[in-house]
Amino acid sequence: MLGRLGAMLYDRNLAQAEAACLARWRGALLAGARGDVLEIGAGTGLNLAHYPKAVRRLVLVEPDRAMRHVLARKVGDRSDVILVDSTAELLPLPDAAFDFVVSTLVLCSVQSPMRALTEAWRVLRPGGRLLFLEHVAAEDRPSRLRWQRWLEPPWRLLSGNCHLTRRTADTIVEAGFQLEEVRRESIRKVVGVVRPSVRGSALRPARTVPGLTPVAAGAQSPAPGSA
Repeated sequence: MLGRLGAMLYDRNLAQAEAACLARWRGALLAGARGDVLEIGAGTGLNLAHYPKAVRRLVLVEPDRAMRHVLARKVGDRSDVILVDSTAELLPLPDAAFDFVVSTLVLCSVQSPMRALTEAWRVLRPGGRLLFLEHVAAEDRPSRLRWQRWLEPPWRLLSGNCHLTRRTADTIVEAGFQLEEVRRESIRKVVGVVRPSVRGSALRPARTVPGLTPVAAGAQSPAPGSA
């Protein structure tokens, strides 16, 4: 959790990166969203302006009280948007309720990426899609990866459990999704250890991918095969 000060400074800290690339990436990522959409870890609402009119219902999940306060101010009185106080790992939402699940700069900081992705699977309808934009481990830059590993413990303490070395695309596949489009690119105007990023879309097949068994998220969250 970033707390009140972190929530107040979040948009300002990302402003240069948003102007340089992130806002454009968000817009392209969300352009095809439609129907019922769930965003996990919605933060301060930086995606709000990029959702198209084809989105019928938007559910924003955010566990941090201070971030949710900023988010609520941006949402205002919009009747098509619902705010939910919850973590991504245990969603108080029904099975197969959404056409899209959105995760942007979230899976770096959740306690369990696999559990969060299993929940995303559970609440997605068969044929639904996960849209993601995450900073990740510098797999193609050994020297930067060494810095990420060295800095990760203090970074997590100072940045709300943000991990620098997660291999999010691999975890998405391990959770049973089928990657459809993946782009790896450096986030500009941020410190080097958080520049490597991956974004794209992943399909929630009607059945589990052969050879893969998504991990159950717990008694209240059935495994994807039982959804």
